[in-house]
Amino acid sequence: MRERLQGILGEEVIHLSRLSGGCVGEVYKAVTVGGAVVVKVDESPTPKLDVEAMMLQRLAERSALPVPAVLHVEPGLLVMEMLPGRSVFSEAAQRHAAELLAELHSHGAPAFGFDQDTLIGGLHQANPWTDSWIEFFAEHRLRAMGRACLEAGRIDVALFERLSRLASELEKVLEEPAQPALIHGDVWSGNVLSDGAQITGFLDPAIYYAHPEVELAFITLFSTFGEAFFQRYDELCGIEPGFERRREVYNLFPLLVHARLFGGGYVQSLTGSILTIESHLARQ
Repeated sequence: MRERLQGILGEEVIHLSRLSGGCVGEVYKAVTVGGAVVVKVDESPTPKLDVEAMMLQRLAERSALPVPAVLHVEPGLLVMEMLPGRSVFSEAAQRHAAELLAELHSHGAPAFGFDQDTLIGGLHQANPWTDSWIEFFAEHRLRAMGRACLEAGRIDVALFERLSRLASELEKVLEEPAQPALIHGDVWSGNVLSDGAQITGFLDPAIYYAHPEVELAFITLFSTFGEAFFQRYDELCGIEPGFERRREVYNLFPLLVHARLFGGGYVQSLTGSILTIESHLARQ
């Protein structure tokens, strides 16, 4: 790998070390005379690091979100700029994150989805252009990832059928947004870097055009940011009343993703969330 990277970078690789993180393949730090880069390697039968590179490039082209520059890409190899910072967020950094995501969410599209399918945690994420947000979220997020969990043996038929019935009743809980918004799609703390008061990078995106509340809900699920973030985002964009209830529905999707990837406690959390939403719908 060292020789291959030297050919790509045109510089001697002085040191190569493994980094933590990454649901797909292995991640390395390569140090050259000119600095350091991040290297992802996917030796699976169907590598898709070119999709990750595409998403980073689209974010760089279409928004002000700080993302690593793509230096070289093949389906099985991705070389990127190494951004400074770490995943620790002061209140000032959280406010900066809110400003960056508010700007990202200002970029719209004629419909929900994307011009090609993307990935989340290495899993396929279908993005057919769809006029209705509720229809898109029901079919291409909840039911699609539910089927993936069912086929992988993570959930049983009974739980999938409950999920599917719930997806048929989303119009009782969710609302159509004013317009589709470009989202990062995977904003947990490990995918964000900061340095003091500034956010220095967003990593590993799972982009598509969506209701921006789905991004905000994901942030609450893993406590990526706290009150300072939400206060600033509300100042800039407004958060509609009732978000606390809707976020439970939106977070079914990341729970499905994690249930598919890891099983275990995420399946229990998914089951509990479905029960809570079913109870709320029954009272309406």
